Amino acid sequence: MAIGEKAMHLSFVAHALAVAGAVMVLVWCIYFLGGLAWEATNKALIFNWWQLMWINEDLYKVSLLWIHPVLTLIGLVIIGGEAIISYKSLQLRKELKKVIHLVLHAIALILGIIGIYAAFKDHNERGIANLYSLHSWLGIALISLYAIQWIYGFLVFFYPRGTLGLRSSSLPWHVLFGIVVYVLVVGNATLGFLEKLTFLEHRGLAKYGAEALLVNFTAIVTILYGAFVVMIAISQPPQEVDDYDYGYGHGYSSI
Repeated sequence: MAIGEKAMHLSFVAHALAVAGAVMVLVWCIYFLGGLAWEATNKALIFNWWQLMWINEDLYKVSLLWIHPVLTLIGLVIIGGEAIISYKSLQLRKELKKVIHLVLHAIALILGIIGIYAAFKDHNERGIANLYSLHSWLGIALISLYAIQWIYGFLVFFYPRGTLGLRSSSLPWHVLFGIVVYVLVVGNATLGFLEKLTFLEHRGLAKYGAEALLVNFTAIVTILYGAFVVMIAISQPPQEVDDYDYGYGHGYSSI
């Protein structure tokens, strides 16, 4: 199934939403939550992450490692979405699109794993229990499914590559499973925003203040971006140089 709108046109809106979402989550974590840190006296900053590593009294080095909300949103949601978009909106040769798709998903997976590790590190150093919420349960399940999807795609479609019959039969399921996992990732990211905002409001954050509004609007932008990624995944792909989609109409090729 494919909707009438061309993927290239929809991708412009998706890219704009991706930039907006990345900027908004960075403003939230750096401006409102006080920065980002991997190692800090204020352990709460590990959840965010901006590290100042002092070398001596006069010189310091700034290291950036985008951690939990920043890494998971920019990694799994935005870069993961761009990986899906790349296969439907770029008018490039099939093999090049396959490499872009694979590499972007690999980056998203790595950033997601680091982001989840940061949440565990934050909890362990502050004496907070792990895996007590639906958000955390879904997070572990989804990062595992994401990894399985990437490994299967690498082995079957990239290297060493399965037989033509295996690739042809696997393609529609690979596409469907990838979209389902991505939709759940977007939903869980939104759940994470809700969970964190609820904690902050219980600690006195104004419910209609600037920070609360920013978090809610960041979640809305995340949902809109995810919706456009899904629409692009089922929209009309550009004419490809050497693609053959086995009649599935996905714009993906299993060759």
